[in-house]
Amino acid sequence: MIKKKQAIEELSEGVLVPEDEQPFLVPENWIWVRTQTTNDIVTGSTPAKKKSEYYGGDFPFVKPADLEQGSEVIHASEYLTEEGKDVSRIIPKESTMVCCIGSIGKAGFNTVECTTNQQINSLVPNKKMIDPKFNYYQILNGTYQNELWNRSSATTVSIINKGKMSLIPYVFPPLNEQKRIAEKVERLLSKVDEAKQLIEEAKETFELRREAILDKAFRGELTKKWREQNPNVESVFLLQKKIISELKDKSIEVINEKEIPATWKVVKMGEVVQVNPKKKKLEDVPEEQICTFIPMPAVSDKTGEIEAPEEREYSKVKKGYTFFEENDVLFAKITPCMENGKAAIAKNLKNGFGFGSTEFHVLRTSECINETYIHYFVRSKKFRLEAKRKMTGAVGQQRVPKEFLINYPLPLPPKEEQDVIVRTLSEIFSKDLFVEQSLHIESKLELIKQSILSKAFRGELGTNNPSEENSIESLKAILQEQVK
Repeated sequence: MIKKKQAIEELSEGVLVPEDEQPFLVPENWIWVRTQTTNDIVTGSTPAKKKSEYYGGDFPFVKPADLEQGSEVIHASEYLTEEGKDVSRIIPKESTMVCCIGSIGKAGFNTVECTTNQQINSLVPNKKMIDPKFNYYQILNGTYQNELWNRSSATTVSIINKGKMSLIPYVFPPLNEQKRIAEKVERLLSKVDEAKQLIEEAKETFELRREAILDKAFRGELTKKWREQNPNVESVFLLQKKIISELKDKSIEVINEKEIPATWKVVKMGEVVQVNPKKKKLEDVPEEQICTFIPMPAVSDKTGEIEAPEEREYSKVKKGYTFFEENDVLFAKITPCMENGKAAIAKNLKNGFGFGSTEFHVLRTSECINETYIHYFVRSKKFRLEAKRKMTGAVGQQRVPKEFLINYPLPLPPKEEQDVIVRTLSEIFSKDLFVEQSLHIESKLELIKQSILSKAFRGELGTNNPSEENSIESLKAILQEQVK
């Protein structure tokens, strides 16, 4: 807060924001001030870790991850004893804690007294001039968030220090107007949060429904009536010359053949699907010919389709990239892409072949296997969870080994039934996808949230009373008290 010994005239330059620095126009009875005018800014610190007597008590020691609690920070990931509290900088309740290192702008409002580590600057409002909740919502406003980032240092890890933060422009309406704004914003944002919660619950329901349907599909339950109507369909045994009935890899959960129809067989995937087949020799392809190229981001996690294929010259992709042909299944083998369900069928390739990320496994089916059946299978949650357990490599860069796919137990129905399963799943999921896509509006909700905050701090929420005393008068009165 401003030093009491200075005269108000001397403070005016550091208190008010010049017109050319004001981010936008505000109502006549509002003013722009610096953040330091309305708040004490307290940088947190960490009590010495070597002193065990400082830790293990019940006084909250807040860190950036704890700010996820938002408007009601009550709990902390770590707690201090009374000794630890005594050597810490205490943050009064109803302050706004802002992450200023790394995740700049993440903010939380504490409803209990606490302390923080050095990654957090806390804005302790002067309650004679600032409503605490108004203070919190202003920091969440997009304009203030942008100022935090724009004033941060351009190092490996972004940092904004207390000095730079103290000079950020701050909207200052009359106190009663602040309270009206805070109440309306809180009411509107609670509705946005309720909508988010409902969407999350609906999405969870869709995911559970999808997995339940896939489970039934790969156990033959979706096509039970079809089998009854088509009793003469040949067993898959007659379609394959070589079928291995017992898998050598006992560490992989084997599907119980008693749980699938009699005309089905559990086989190793590698017996009916080529995993990473040898690249075709393309000696007659001109170097300058344009080829289809599929990078990992081109495959949608949500739909399992290729949404943004690229075109590149053959000379630039023929070496060093994964080769595939029309109707091959591309299966992402690296985390987190595999876990998110990235897998797609290569379609509409120029000249019937293409290239893509080396992080794809290529699955090529035979005539007696429907490639879409394999596509649905490798995108199922059960398959992905088992693939995750078999990943190898360094943490963060783990990959599904080729051997896992080759040895994986695949429930295999006759080709005709595979086709029926694929058609049935496609019909079900096409309807679900339409509904599910209508639920993917989190980004729109975030835009609504920012629109509410933007309108609030521009005086456009219908709460402003232009007849109220100008903020400059209350500011002068408070500053006058401070210099006495």
